[in-house]
Amino acid sequence: MNFTELGLSQELLHAIKESGYEEPTPIQKMAIPPILAGRDLVGSAQTGTGKTAAFALPSLHRLKEHGSCRALALAPTRELAIQIEENFCKYGKQMNLRMALLYGGVKYGKQLEQLRNEPDIIVATPGRLLDHLGQGNLHLNKIEILILDEVDRMLDMGFVEDVTRIIQKTPKSRQTLFFSATIPDSVRRLSKWALHKPAEAKIDIKISAADTVSHALYPVPAIQKFDLLISLLESIKFENLIIFFQTRRGTDKISQWLTEHGQTVRVLHSDLKQRDRMKALEDFKAGNVKILCATDVASRGLDISNVTHVINYDVPQHSEDYVHRIGRTGRARTEGEAFTLCKPEELSLVDSIEKLLGNPLPRKFIEDFAYRDEPASLAPAAPQVSKKRNRGFGKQVSFGGRRRR
Repeated sequence: MNFTELGLSQELLHAIKESGYEEPTPIQKMAIPPILAGRDLVGSAQTGTGKTAAFALPSLHRLKEHGSCRALALAPTRELAIQIEENFCKYGKQMNLRMALLYGGVKYGKQLEQLRNEPDIIVATPGRLLDHLGQGNLHLNKIEILILDEVDRMLDMGFVEDVTRIIQKTPKSRQTLFFSATIPDSVRRLSKWALHKPAEAKIDIKISAADTVSHALYPVPAIQKFDLLISLLESIKFENLIIFFQTRRGTDKISQWLTEHGQTVRVLHSDLKQRDRMKALEDFKAGNVKILCATDVASRGLDISNVTHVINYDVPQHSEDYVHRIGRTGRARTEGEAFTLCKPEELSLVDSIEKLLGNPLPRKFIEDFAYRDEPASLAPAAPQVSKKRNRGFGKQVSFGGRRRR
């Protein structure tokens, strides 16, 4: 099957050809036809499989010509919202359609100008969209297509109440599209409430040591983690590398230490100002720096190519987050390597990851590294209990905590 057989307009086919795409990916083949037919849809596939085009292309085809505020795409992070807007602009550049991009962390001036221009398509993060709605800067009563991208992450970040309010402000006659890497119970409950007889487009996530990503686990005493990281960076040849951390504070601290050890790095996490986040991402994508230190804000949705290595400085608290992190490398049929530094207290988290992968992570040790303890003695000191993630919807959700925009 090629894009022509999917029934897309000539303007879109021309944009697809200019982008260098020859045939649709599996998620695009499954999702585009029911969306073109006007059906609601739940689509799931791992990052890097063409999910954005799977909803952007048919949405543009259905909109066809200008009409104010007819499509809304929600994203959990500013970076993903920017990327979605860029895709809509790229595919729809030959169409008479206007865009508005709304996210927090920046002033309102440019966004108000875009809204006054009567945009056809709005791409937004939930918090900033609700701010504009509260100020009367736009209304959602003409929305024809509602898209929620990375729904599972949106709910994990505590946006369920905001998302519910936004959906309630749109017409019941809308077409609703959910896209996500995973479909947990919280997403299914939300879809039963928000969608009408949805079609499903599901591409199973299967990652193992035999795929394009090779895995390795480096056990190390907690006090020597940074020293091992330095030794690892000196021993591998990488083009572009992402180091993932569990916390924003840890990201800043280790990044500073890396800089003091002569490494040039950029930092990406949600506490940074938007211009600093965009600059870090741009520098890394352009190859101006080879190392990006980030929290899980960089693990999903973002289109970052040519990443040869991923290092988990902290073992992720949830096994599916490991899948998303290492999905930054080994993309487009290229080979990549994923290394995880593991102190003994984190080995129970590794067990969960290995169960998800269906394979053990190969244990490796650096020969010339002066381990404080013998490698054989690096066993868990005490079981690590992972707190259950907030995946609820409705009455099962706690709405406390900080809202990120």
